[in-house]
Amino acid sequence: MTPATISASASGAVMASGPGGLVNSTASAHVVQRQPAAGACRARGSGAYARPDPRCTPGAVNPAVTQASIRSTICRPGWTATVRPSASITNREKLASMAAYGARGSPARYEYDHFVPLELGGAVNDSRNLWPEPDYPGVSRSFYLNPKDKLERALNRLVCAGTMSLARAQRLVASDWVAALRTYTRG
Repeated sequence: MTPATISASASGAVMASGPGGLVNSTASAHVVQRQPAAGACRARGSGAYARPDPRCTPGAVNPAVTQASIRSTICRPGWTATVRPSASITNREKLASMAAYGARGSPARYEYDHFVPLELGGAVNDSRNLWPEPDYPGVSRSFYLNPKDKLERALNRLVCAGTMSLARAQRLVASDWVAALRTYTRG
């Protein structure tokens, strides 16, 4: 493992950047986090296969989730529900994040997505790990059909089975989840 570089974010949170551009987050899950300025971010691609702007949303990881702790965290059924921020926090963040990305229309057309997913040890509530991911158009409750969600489940199974390291799964999502989707899922 390479040494981490410590720096301070605009919100004052201390973070460590490690391999693959991911950062260890110390942002609190209980307060509304500052978002990038309106219009500062541009999604790469569009629709269900869009990816966040790496300058605004590079991905961040939860330092409490490590390879050594996966059995008591991400591999434990229901664990993500214990750490997920409340809607009273994320609804306000989502609107500001939509403004940062220039996302237009109803907030219901976007999932406020953890770029590195909680089920792979993504940061719980850090603006560097959350962005307004376009939902499947024309389908209610479409986040269940989002192709990235399929990849997240597949990688979680591999990590929990011990056939892939947590760090590799996190890097696959953060570097190019669309390419990883083709490799690790069918259809």
